[in-house]
Amino acid sequence: MENQHTMPPSFDLTGWQKNIRFFLTGQFLSGITSMVVQYAIIWYLTKETGSATVLSFATLLGMIPMVLLSPFVGPFVDRLDKKKLLIVTDIIVALFALALAIVGTLSNQFPLWLVFVSLFMRSIAQTFQMPTIQSILPQMVPQEEITRVNGQLGMVQSANMIIAPALGAFLFAVVPMNALILLDVLGAILGIALLLFVRIPITQAIGEQVHVLTDTKMGFSLLIKNKGLWYITLLGSAFTLIFMPAVSMYPLMTMDYFQGTVGQAGIIEVVFSVGMLLGGVVIGVFGKWKNRMVPVLISYFVIGVTFTISGFLPGNQTGFLGFIALNAIAGLSAPFFNTLLMAMIQQSYEPEYLGRVLGVLNSLMSITGPVGLIFAGPLADKIGVEKLFIIAGIGTILCGVANIFIPAARNYDLFLQKKLAEKATSEEISSPQ
Repeated sequence: MENQHTMPPSFDLTGWQKNIRFFLTGQFLSGITSMVVQYAIIWYLTKETGSATVLSFATLLGMIPMVLLSPFVGPFVDRLDKKKLLIVTDIIVALFALALAIVGTLSNQFPLWLVFVSLFMRSIAQTFQMPTIQSILPQMVPQEEITRVNGQLGMVQSANMIIAPALGAFLFAVVPMNALILLDVLGAILGIALLLFVRIPITQAIGEQVHVLTDTKMGFSLLIKNKGLWYITLLGSAFTLIFMPAVSMYPLMTMDYFQGTVGQAGIIEVVFSVGMLLGGVVIGVFGKWKNRMVPVLISYFVIGVTFTISGFLPGNQTGFLGFIALNAIAGLSAPFFNTLLMAMIQQSYEPEYLGRVLGVLNSLMSITGPVGLIFAGPLADKIGVEKLFIIAGIGTILCGVANIFIPAARNYDLFLQKKLAEKATSEEISSPQ
């Protein structure tokens, strides 16, 4: 696919650092408040209902929009003003949070149906925001900085994952739930205020009429035609299918297999997130690899080996210490797969088509997650939770091996960099002196 708009003509190289700083700060503030409220709602449901079914349903509500709506969201991301789209979705989430807080204040309780509706709307908003943010970055930064800035965005998201559980637990203990929910409104206000100062270049597709089915089919077609990226996407979906059951069993692995506590289960989550933050720092500072598929493949093997070893650790507190160390290493490796792959995708398509491709790709990468989760519980009960980690580890290694044995996937970034270099050279030759 010829990339006609790798760097838009209106691109301001002198002010991009300040522009992206405003954007990332806004993402941090709106993200941290949203995650704190999300944790608080889950803890509220746990405390009030004590029902695994309610929690499972709440988790499913968070995943369904991403799987079902993502392919159809892409056309809107391409055709609508991206800044307005982010602002509107933030406002919608804030309004539902405000409604929940008001109802909870007036009735001294939160109706379960309204909590579920609020969670569902948050998930729909995220389904719009995720491809919007992913498609914005290539328009805001120079080509050679895309990988590093994706790493910085990953750092912001990892920092949120580290801070939100601890801050949420503290606030949940000392602040009334109806007041805590209003934190989402504050986050939306701060995020929108900063977003107003961010300059996002307009693409050619803005304002064109949306043809949802036709545009979605086009996004799917663009992805399939790009053979290397298509194979990488299929292997990524297989990885999610194998990986998600083990990830969902983290608390059970800590508390049942290693005979640990709830606090220790929380430590594992934080350790993994700290590892992800450090991985994001490495990418954000040094992210200029000539062949980004090399660190992507290494991350497959590191995650696979750490998960496999985790399943063989002794089921006691000594084994738990090893589990902490292995999760720090796995967390450090995780951003290399997600962040570098996203940077390659962003450079593979014109900005006016990127939303459509990302919508399809996000759906394909997510759809296997719920399938894996359906089988996670019964499988863990039958063979033991630690065996799920061994299966996930070996499966991840096999995904990495498969990637190596498919030349179009293994050499994808080399082909992409060559194409981008040829395009840059031809533009230099054809541009007026």
